[in-house]
Amino acid sequence: MAADKLFRKILVANRGEIAVRIIRACQELQIPTVAVYSQADRSALHVRLADEACCIGPAPASRSYLRTDTIIEVAKKSGCDAIHPGYGFLSEQADFAELCAAEGITFIGPNPRAIRTMASKSAARSLAASLDLPLLPGMLAELSDDQQAREWGARIGYPLLVKAVNGCGGKGMRKVDRPEDLAKMVRAARSEAFNSFGDRAVYLERFMEKPRHIEVQVFGDKQGQIIHFMERECSIQFRNQKMIAEAPSPLVDDELRRKLGEAAIRIARAVDYDSAGTVEFLVSAATREFFFLEMNTRLAVEHPITEAITGCDLCKEMIRVAAGQPLAFRQEDVAIRGHAIECHIHAEDPDNNFFPSAGRIVRLRTPGGPGVRDDSGVYEGFEVPVFYDPHLVKLVIWASSRERSISRARRALSEYFVKGIKTTLPFSERVMQNEHFMAGDYDTTFVDSTFVREDAAREKPHQEVALLAVAIRAFRSDQLRTRKNMAISDSTLLAAESGWKMSGRIRR
Repeated sequence: MAADKLFRKILVANRGEIAVRIIRACQELQIPTVAVYSQADRSALHVRLADEACCIGPAPASRSYLRTDTIIEVAKKSGCDAIHPGYGFLSEQADFAELCAAEGITFIGPNPRAIRTMASKSAARSLAASLDLPLLPGMLAELSDDQQAREWGARIGYPLLVKAVNGCGGKGMRKVDRPEDLAKMVRAARSEAFNSFGDRAVYLERFMEKPRHIEVQVFGDKQGQIIHFMERECSIQFRNQKMIAEAPSPLVDDELRRKLGEAAIRIARAVDYDSAGTVEFLVSAATREFFFLEMNTRLAVEHPITEAITGCDLCKEMIRVAAGQPLAFRQEDVAIRGHAIECHIHAEDPDNNFFPSAGRIVRLRTPGGPGVRDDSGVYEGFEVPVFYDPHLVKLVIWASSRERSISRARRALSEYFVKGIKTTLPFSERVMQNEHFMAGDYDTTFVDSTFVREDAAREKPHQEVALLAVAIRAFRSDQLRTRKNMAISDSTLLAAESGWKMSGRIRR
């Protein structure tokens, strides 16, 4: 596709692996790109890959990636006629989409009305109610004060969720088990929502016990066509963050898939949806009942597994549709081919309650082979900053069946090596070995209620070897320190360090 039929130049208003993903899609469409970056991201991979790059402010997102005026100014000065927001940051801000239009710049995403209605979780619930879609009990408007919170808490019952009205990715969400904790959790959710999205608005909703989190990928164009690209299962979560996803869902059969797809298209059609989006549902494994949860009016973090099983490049399709072209697919063209798994690799320590682990990546080896895709925003030597979401990589695995996909994921994860920071690679490896996951028998409580307990009791055959290795390394370090203090020669130090001397290798 020639670039002159799409856009002259696209500004990528994001960072990390999603910015890299968008830049690569633009390169394949022969469209030049402009990256924006904060001072903390000066050496980031997306900055290196883009045709042009511009610093837009200090490290905090509120002073850089959320500065709409600065981003528009950079777009105009660099000659961009389109902006792709990725996900997070400005991707679900209707005001930003309208600002782009007012400046003659195409926002690569849905129309502002769709964003405003659906990105507001409370407004989306109101729309779903008007369409008679099943909903969990909860508010249809944003929470105003503590008194209203107490009243709605009593009406909904506990446990309940405090949720950011304009949130995504599990940010601005808190579970509340007791009335006395409600005010504190509301404040925490408001604070996180403001830091992540620049908006403090929250609402309350019934907490569903042990649901399956199933989402449907929808896509519309400016000609009025809306289709769905099947479902994804995102029930492997920790602190409401999706850690592992798969497509198709092991729970969903053809009949449930049809019902979920129809419901997703109904709500998308109600707002004349004209880009990529995700309609999320909570599903009861026992009854197969489903409840509308929310709609994400953007490209989803989990979009690669949908691409893997349908053969559609959703990122490129977003750009084409934003340029006014019709969808290249009809509903009858979309079919499931094989099975895909996506592991989110975060800079967190899974053996220390997923504590953040910023720092320099000293060594990096990525996996390869058939059916393996590594969507990454990092490289060897990259300094992972402390200011942003710890999400680094999406490891995407495809195979002809779920069993083969799990087997391939194990192999790919075993090849992956990161040194210098802690990552969630060990978590993903151990989930792939878990019998409940392998059987498809899990829900959103899996990590807290099942995995953590079973993982703690797992056999650790190499623990003694690891402890011995640490002891040997400490002993050698002490030896070297002693010899340095004795001011021995450099050549002797080299022999002690490497195990070599002029007459041959030293035996240990």
